[in-house]
Order: sequence, then structure tokens, then C-alpha cells
Amino acid sequence: MLDDAKYTPRLRAVFNDTIKAALKEEFSYKNDMQIPRLDKIVLNMGVGEA
Repeated sequence: MLDDAKYTPRLRAVFNDTIKAALKEEFSYKNDMQIPRLDKIVLNMGVGEA
């Protein structure tokens, strides 16, 4: 089983490393708490009549 303390989802890592910095620069946020954050990502897949 995965160790929850060490595992970071790929999308969260990309968001924290690159996207947050780009959002802060683009919208001129003064505080990191003003940057929108990812709470939950849900993917819906329609599989027809499977």
C-alpha cells in the first residue's frame, strides 16, 4: 500500500510548482492565500451499457 505521507498526486505537484506561481503573477495576488486551490478532481467516464 502507498505511504500517504510521501505520495503526492502528479496534478497537485504540477499545480504547486508551476501553476500557482503563474496565477500569482498573472493576477497580481499579494498573498498566497488569495490564489485559488484545488480541492477535488472528479473524472466521469460514460461506459455505455457495460
